[in-house]
This record gives sequence, structure tokens and C-alpha cells, in this order.
Amino acid sequence: MPWGDTATGEIQAAGPWCAAGYYRGEGGMQFTADGWLRTGDVAVMDRFGSVRIVDRTKDLVKSGGECISSVELENAIMSHPKVAEAAVIGVPHERWTERALACVVTKPGETLSADDLRTHLGPLVPRWWLPDAVEFIDEVPKTSVGKFSKPTLRERFADYQLPDPAESAQA
Repeated sequence: MPWGDTATGEIQAAGPWCAAGYYRGEGGMQFTADGWLRTGDVAVMDRFGSVRIVDRTKDLVKSGGECISSVELENAIMSHPKVAEAAVIGVPHERWTERALACVVTKPGETLSADDLRTHLGPLVPRWWLPDAVEFIDEVPKTSVGKFSKPTLRERFADYQLPDPAESAQA
């Protein structure tokens, strides 16, 4: 990947201190054909060679052959003054494979509409990153160490049906 702090790629590692495989051959998908360990971390490298982890491969929203960074979209959403926290997951989409679903918690006493949030995001992210749907939830589920539990959200919204754009246009 180019060193410019913009292009993203998965970190892979190899060397004498990296395992060549998992015990009893488990986890074979974690290794490339030529033996590199896929870490699952998505990163950028700046012009000095410093690496900054920006996401996890399993958390990227794969939309139309492109990837939407869930972390960058979450940060843009949380920059709204009425948002306490937000998590973004990919939900199935017939045409684009996945689209972003924003799970948003508003600050106490605040109200916010999905349209207001999309308006806020307009100048902050590419247009095709805008979430197709926003679900306002009471809290983002957390792991035992306080990180967002995206597997819990994926399970909760496993059967989520995105709004049909044709129906929205007629309304």
C-alpha cells in the first residue's frame, strides 16, 4: 500500500517469532498461501512508515465492492452534539451486498432524526458511506472490557430489513 496516510490495507505478519500455523491445523484461514498471518487489523501507513490501526476487517461494511470504515463513520456520527455514542454494522443488501446501519444513542434529553444525522454527516464522509438506516437504541452493548460489542448488535439486527428506497421516494 502507498505510504500516504490514506490507503488502507490489512496488516499481515511473518517472521521467526510468528507462528506458522495453529495447533492441530485450526484457524487455517488466518494464513495466506505463502504463510503470512492475517491479523484482521486494517491500517494506514504515513509517509514516515508509522502504522495506525483504523478498523478490523470483520467490522468493515462491504458495500458494492468498496469498504466503509465502521470506526470512521462512528466517529463522524459521534461528532454530532446530540449523540452520546454510536456503533455501525453492515446489514445485508440485495444490490450492494451490505449497507451501513447506524445504531445511535442520543444524549439524555436530546432528540435527533435520521435525516438530521445524515445532514450532519454529508460534509464529513463520502455520500455512499451515509447509513441507509439509523436505529436509535438505549445503549450500545459492551464487552467485559468496555468495547462496543458488534457481534451482539449483529445478532440483534440479523434479520434487519433496510427501507426500500423506491417506497421512500413515493412517500
